[in-house]
This record gives sequence, structure tokens and C-alpha cells, in this order.
Amino acid sequence: MAFLKRALPAALLGLTLLLALPAAVRAQAAAPEQDVKAAFLFNFTKFVEWPSAAFSDDGAALQLCVFGDHPVGKSLEAVAGEEVGGHRLVVRRAEDPGKLAGCHVLFIDPSESGDRTSQVLSSLRGEPVLTVGDNRGFLDRGGIINFVLEGTKVRFEINQDAAERAGLKISSKLLRLAVRLTPGTKPGP
Repeated sequence: MAFLKRALPAALLGLTLLLALPAAVRAQAAAPEQDVKAAFLFNFTKFVEWPSAAFSDDGAALQLCVFGDHPVGKSLEAVAGEEVGGHRLVVRRAEDPGKLAGCHVLFIDPSESGDRTSQVLSSLRGEPVLTVGDNRGFLDRGGIINFVLEGTKVRFEINQDAAERAGLKISSKLLRLAVRLTPGTKPGP
């Protein structure tokens, strides 16, 4: 366990380069899938801009929430307390769709049933929450980012319309790394 506590932050730090250096994507094969997804979730916070109204004040925490019991929640604990854009990261699990208030990033466990996922996405429609999923049809139901596997590599696709409806601005750097984009504003330079 002590080894994992020492190794996980180092692995996540290395994986933070995934978004900055696309060629580094090859390095992810050595890390467990949930750690790679946790690193992506952490990095998404650096490339998304929330409206100021999404935070109670300038120093309010940025909440990374996991809906369900996916192991990515455990991996995310390594970044709890980090700071992004002046906001301290708080990681929390949510088992009840009624307790998602305050989430800025919401990862929805793929084991959640389609109806429950649709219910959560419907309840958050238009709210400034970056919804991230890991199952087929997630973007079609209104999710913003969906993880996909290409062989053994974790990639992602983005629903630009859903992001715009949520009032979120996704950096063109992140948009260019997506394997698929739904219609929306074209990424700039």
C-alpha cells in the first residue's frame, strides 16, 4: 500500500503530460486504465473554463464527483487538494442523483443503468457541470465527454453542443485531441 501511495502520484504526474504532449499517449499502456482516466479527468479541469456563477466565490473549491462506485474515484484521491485555476480540488463520491449539487466535473460510472444515467444528465442539462462518461451513447444522451478505448489506449470524444448549453468553454487544445467532436463551435488556433 505504501508503494501505491508513492507510485500513484508519480504515475499521475507523468500522465498529466498526456494532454500537453500528444506523443506521450503511447506511455499510458503501463498505467492501469482507471489511473489513466483519473489523469484525464484531472487534466480536463485545466482545459475547461466554467462561468464565474459556477463558484460561490473566487476561491471556492472545484468539485470532481464520481457517480457510482467506479475505481477511478480511488485514483482521483491522489489529486485531491491540488489547485487548478485558483480552485482547490475536492473529490467526492455521489450515490444519489439528488446529491450532485456543487459538482463541477461529474464522472458517471458506466455500470449505472441507461435510465439512471439519462436521469442524471437530464437533471444537469444547462447546468455548468462537465459530465464525463464511459459508455456507448453517452454523448447522444447529452453527456459532454465520453471515454473510448482504441485498442488498449484511452481516448475521448466531446459533445460541443452539450458543453455550450452548460456554459462551459473547452480549450481548442483539448478539442483537437478528441477522437470525435459533435457539431458546435469550431476550435480556434
